[in-house]
Amino acid sequence: MSRPSKGASGGDASAALGGFERWLTVWVFVCIVAGVALGTLLPGAFASLAAAQLASVNLPVALLIWLMIVPMLLRVDFGALGGVGRHWRGIGVTLFVNWAVKPFSMALLGWLFVGLWFRPWLPAAQIDSYIAGLILLAAAPCTAMVFVWSQLVDGEPHFTLSQVAANDLVMVFAFAPIVALLLGLSAITVPWQTLLLSVALYIVVPVCAAQLIRRRALARGRLDALLATLKPVSLVALLLTLVLLFGFQGRQIMAQPLVIALLAVPILVQVYFNAGLAYLLNRWSGEQHCVAAPSALIGASNFFELAVAVAVSLFGIESGAALATVVGVLIEVPVMLSVVAMVKRSKPWYERRGAAPAHART
Repeated sequence: MSRPSKGASGGDASAALGGFERWLTVWVFVCIVAGVALGTLLPGAFASLAAAQLASVNLPVALLIWLMIVPMLLRVDFGALGGVGRHWRGIGVTLFVNWAVKPFSMALLGWLFVGLWFRPWLPAAQIDSYIAGLILLAAAPCTAMVFVWSQLVDGEPHFTLSQVAANDLVMVFAFAPIVALLLGLSAITVPWQTLLLSVALYIVVPVCAAQLIRRRALARGRLDALLATLKPVSLVALLLTLVLLFGFQGRQIMAQPLVIALLAVPILVQVYFNAGLAYLLNRWSGEQHCVAAPSALIGASNFFELAVAVAVSLFGIESGAALATVVGVLIEVPVMLSVVAMVKRSKPWYERRGAAPAHART
């Protein structure tokens, strides 16, 4: 795997980026505040940006996600993908958490928090709709942003790409039956345009573009320099995405802050529970940290574009279900960055597990 060169310019860039990353929590908070303020002050501008959609996929956000994930995908060597089979434990853990645990744990958390404990502070007519939105959010594992989280924790890029591809394949067959079961509906109409377009925009197009750029950079001997240059671009795109997402919902946040805060609680619990479960199961199975870290992040994050589209089609744009999925969108980046920090800080603990099995050391 290529590593950024240690030349003078690369060292200066790394030092500057290190200072930027150390204050990333501050920049995230600033971008959240800026997004809410701008969305409230300039509703027309953000409404226009929000309306730039194709099959419920927001195109400005898609562009920013490309800028975030292409640097990660540049590290993928397709010739080495065959070796990802040695990480079958990590893939198995993530699939188990995503499909056998997460939707059902969210249904339980939604019932406990929204249906029971928070009921007095929420509109009674929307309780069931809120729970439905939370279930929709949990039943769709993340596709694009996973590449960003994996890069931030120095995750194994080939494992990450393979895991995302596996989740997308399972989602085609399992999403509708699981949602129908948990919502008590006879059938769920999956918005195939949204699902397929999202996979194309967030996986197929950036993977192809990254491989073309990688080949040209390798031919010129400039891959390391290119990776060092693009890393800050990825983080800036992440922060701009925050501004857009909070700007889109600025007026909504100001109009009903209590409802949004209460709906965020079960989502937060679900993220930390599933991330922790995947992380511990990988440690127990003897997987390396570079696999366990992205596995934990993939196990916790959500495919919010699909969740929002299904909520709107089933319950309407003004429904509690749509609002619940939007809350998932709003807290996705901040909460996942907190999980990134926890995973990175716990790396010494993770690796102090005694003599690892032979398969984990290869």
